[in-house]
Amino acid sequence: MRAGDLRHRIKFQKLVSGMDPETMEPIEASWVDVATVWAAVNPLSGREFNQAKSVQSESVGRIVIRYRSDIKAAMRCIHGDRIYNIQAVLPDPKSGREYLTLPYSEGVNDG
Repeated sequence: MRAGDLRHRIKFQKLVSGMDPETMEPIEASWVDVATVWAAVNPLSGREFNQAKSVQSESVGRIVIRYRSDIKAAMRCIHGDRIYNIQAVLPDPKSGREYLTLPYSEGVNDG
C-alpha cells in the first residue's frame, strides 16, 4: 500500500449505550469517537429506490486503512459531513496485518 493513496482523513465512531449510575435508567445510545486515521475512500456505485413511500438513495464503496485491531463492522466512519456505515472488516490477503479493506454503504440508515 502506498502512503500517497491514503489522502482522506476519516474518523471512526462506535455506538455506546449504558445506564445512569444514579437512577439506573438506560441512557440514550450515542456515537463516540474511537480513532482518526488516514484512508483511501473509493466510491464504487450508487442507486435510487422506493422504500416506505419515499425515494431513497444509497452509495457503496470501500475504505482502505493501515491495519488496526480495534476496527469492527459495528462502527461507522465520518469523512467531512458524510457518514459511512461499515459492512465488513477484511484483512489483506497476504499477511492479514498490513491493511484493512472496509466495504461501506452510505445514504440509508445514516445512524
